[in-house]
Amino acid sequence: MGVFSYHLIRLSLASALKMMFFPFRSKNIDGLIHAETMTVMILGSPIFSKTRFFNREIAVFAQWENEECLNSFLRSHYAGKQLAKGWHLRLDFLRQWGSISGFRIPFQKQNQIAEDEPVVAVTIARMKYLQIPRFLRWGRPVEKQVRDDLNATLSLASIRYPNIVSTFSIWKTQKSMTDMVQGHSNLPLPKRHVNAMKERDRKDFHFEFTTLRFKPLAEYGMWNNKSNYLFTQAKIQ
Repeated sequence: MGVFSYHLIRLSLASALKMMFFPFRSKNIDGLIHAETMTVMILGSPIFSKTRFFNREIAVFAQWENEECLNSFLRSHYAGKQLAKGWHLRLDFLRQWGSISGFRIPFQKQNQIAEDEPVVAVTIARMKYLQIPRFLRWGRPVEKQVRDDLNATLSLASIRYPNIVSTFSIWKTQKSMTDMVQGHSNLPLPKRHVNAMKERDRKDFHFEFTTLRFKPLAEYGMWNNKSNYLFTQAKIQ
């Protein structure tokens, strides 16, 4: 299974377009199992806002055979050198709900962490095109719920056309994340996530959908002039 990584980088318009139109592939990179390259969206932003169409901020979610392969990519590959100038998190898989093609996800959950430890959640979906308006109607309230939760130290969405959407969030504790998911947070309308999941169960929005939970291993670089999303001194390459 190896290690997962989540990268954020702000590029020039030309570099961002190149990375989106010509994303790196596993067949060309030693030790890369799979990667999704997307543009960043602001959670809860208006449907017709600029960030929902294209952004120079790029997110990459990848799975690697081991950390040595990731390190080699960041040192020697042209796209890796770009990503090394940004921010990234290394992740140890905990468990999965749903399924997604491309990645090699174990069928059973792996390690466990205490409720007071930080946790990272990643969702990825391949949308049914005709369900996108309905998905936005139910999904945007959940985006705002995650965005406004003070227990999420970093949260964002991302998109790759024509139909891949994803979310990423770092939580101070596993309990604070599960409280949000189960509708027990202190925010107004705490059942937004619960209600959206019920609606998805009634009529699915997606061809494929998965929620992945990770233990954060290490933080590298800076994002938005900050490097302590895990409340530890970040390792700067």
